Amino acid sequence: MTGSFRKIAGGSGCVAVLAACLVAVATGAEVQRNGRGKTMIPGNSTINLGQQTNSWRPLVKTTANLTDVRSIKSTFEFRTFDPEGVVFYGDNHSGEEWFVLALHGGVPEMQIYKADMLISSSGGPRLDDGLWHLMEVSTEGKFVLLEVDGSKALMVGLHSQKVEEVITGQLRLALGGILIDSSKLLVPFRPEMDGCVRAGSWLDLTTPWEMEDDGAELRPCLETIQRGSYFPGSGFAVFNISALSIEAPESGVKIVLEGEFGQMDGTVLSIRGGGALVLGVDIDKNSQTMLLTFGNTVFSTASNTKKIMLMYHKQSIHLSYGEEPFEYQQNLTEGKNLDQSIWREGRLAIGGLLGEGEDAVGSNFLVGCLKKILVQGKQLDMDLSAKDASVWSHTCPVLQRERDNGRDQWV
Repeated sequence: MTGSFRKIAGGSGCVAVLAACLVAVATGAEVQRNGRGKTMIPGNSTINLGQQTNSWRPLVKTTANLTDVRSIKSTFEFRTFDPEGVVFYGDNHSGEEWFVLALHGGVPEMQIYKADMLISSSGGPRLDDGLWHLMEVSTEGKFVLLEVDGSKALMVGLHSQKVEEVITGQLRLALGGILIDSSKLLVPFRPEMDGCVRAGSWLDLTTPWEMEDDGAELRPCLETIQRGSYFPGSGFAVFNISALSIEAPESGVKIVLEGEFGQMDGTVLSIRGGGALVLGVDIDKNSQTMLLTFGNTVFSTASNTKKIMLMYHKQSIHLSYGEEPFEYQQNLTEGKNLDQSIWREGRLAIGGLLGEGEDAVGSNFLVGCLKKILVQGKQLDMDLSAKDASVWSHTCPVLQRERDNGRDQWV
């Protein structure tokens, strides 16, 4: 994130350097504690930003004196499948001037506030492709420049008629969140960023990062990843169905799930409405069985498929799966039509069985990667749910066979 520091070359002020002020992280986080009991991480550590849930609060932050700044260029490597969220932030004088680098629609976006000017600019290549990209933030005169993989991606000019004073004081930097109220942003966006940074140089500063949440554990940055939502067996995600804007439920509601279901274990999906559990889909990895629970009806079939489609009509529920679809249909008797109010008042859970409120009861949390979760043809975004911090919104590990025991494991 940014901060304030003494005037350096060219005169676009602290904010220009603010942008450059931020950007670092390398390999091997050596976790320590400071005198206030906070977890400290060296500035050259690899850090996974994807463990914040519904919060603008940064994952890590640091503070440095502007007099310690010796460089106006910062570089780091960045990798994500997430199209939207905060990468880093910086400010000086506790937020009087600030800088934010984020992704919006997969494209880099810079927002800068300086001398009563609020500027936003986006452009460059899409970065949500799961590949490592070399990022460089620097200043050239009155311009803040973002380079991606050695090519200019985004440039923002800054000029104020105000007399620029020599800046002293402290610089605050943060990763994965911001230190100002989100209402100050010119362009709103969702803050959560499921991505990793590594191999950084942050203005040559050596100040360590401090973790905001004392109880949090650093999530690893995996060597090999794939697109999807990963559930490690310790939590689930809940959506209010009304927020999904399901249209024309009278003509049927279709939910499509894709993944290696034969390698999963636990509750994949559940729907609750009208005070009762409407539907549940569970997988038992040991028996390679998938159970569909609909009211008092339980249907069992093999789980060795990569695609499940559930279609709800007013008087029936329809299940199909596989490349050569197996189909099962449960017709409802007179007076037992599917209550259409669930599409207005119900809740949909991915990775757990819904109980009262938003609790999960009576089932195992899902272990596995869901590559696609489509409702009425639209991909569900885990960042729009109330989810456990253990759920990876946009990133999955890769299923690999262990040499020693011949079993497939998520690694």
